[in-house]
Amino acid sequence: MQQAQWQQRIEAQDWPRITRELDAQGWSLLPALLESEECSALTWMYDEASRFRSRVVMARHGYGQGEYQYFGYPLPPAVEGLRQALYPQLAPLANRWNGIMGLAPRYPESLDEFLERCHAAGQQRPTPLLLRYRAGDYNCLHQDLYGEQVFPLQAAVLLSQPQRDFEGGEFVLTEQRPRRQSRVEVVPLAQGDAVIFAVHHRPASGSRGAYRVNLRHGVSRLRSGHRHTLGVIFHDAS
Repeated sequence: MQQAQWQQRIEAQDWPRITRELDAQGWSLLPALLESEECSALTWMYDEASRFRSRVVMARHGYGQGEYQYFGYPLPPAVEGLRQALYPQLAPLANRWNGIMGLAPRYPESLDEFLERCHAAGQQRPTPLLLRYRAGDYNCLHQDLYGEQVFPLQAAVLLSQPQRDFEGGEFVLTEQRPRRQSRVEVVPLAQGDAVIFAVHHRPASGSRGAYRVNLRHGVSRLRSGHRHTLGVIFHDAS
């Protein structure tokens, strides 16, 4: 599929709703973003070692259980298409959030311009990844921060079908509010659904004005089967 077609698919999503939900809760669902055949094609790539720059076994680093691989450049067309098409929809919100939170960075209109900034800062390694979980695997709560340059939103696309391919393995977000206990969200994903969510923090309104809410994400323990996910991160890594 050509880049213009990815752009049309992304633009067809309900962006007023998505923006409202991101403002209110730090995440939003993009239903049926990928078709089942596209999900399968990405899943099969996991065993094609030449597509990836590195492989991480989570247990070795205390990240959980399971593994993931970072794509190398050039990215597969579907991954590149999604990354290029999602970024300009999210950049205005990212700029507004940083303004509310009093953070200096502002993001250009195109992903290529933002990646030039990353590469100039020494962040030149691509970050889109495929994750694979088997029965008993899980991903600890974390944030995908890879250097000084950080785009404040990212996406994850579920490539497997719940109840057919796996059970358990829910996508989980926690929100740490100042002087309060953490709030937990379990995001219901079907095959091909994407979730957009905050990488690090988002602005919230309180009686004394705006403040920052800290978010982390992870995956609960898989009870059975296999689960594959595509992660689309916009900043590159050092």
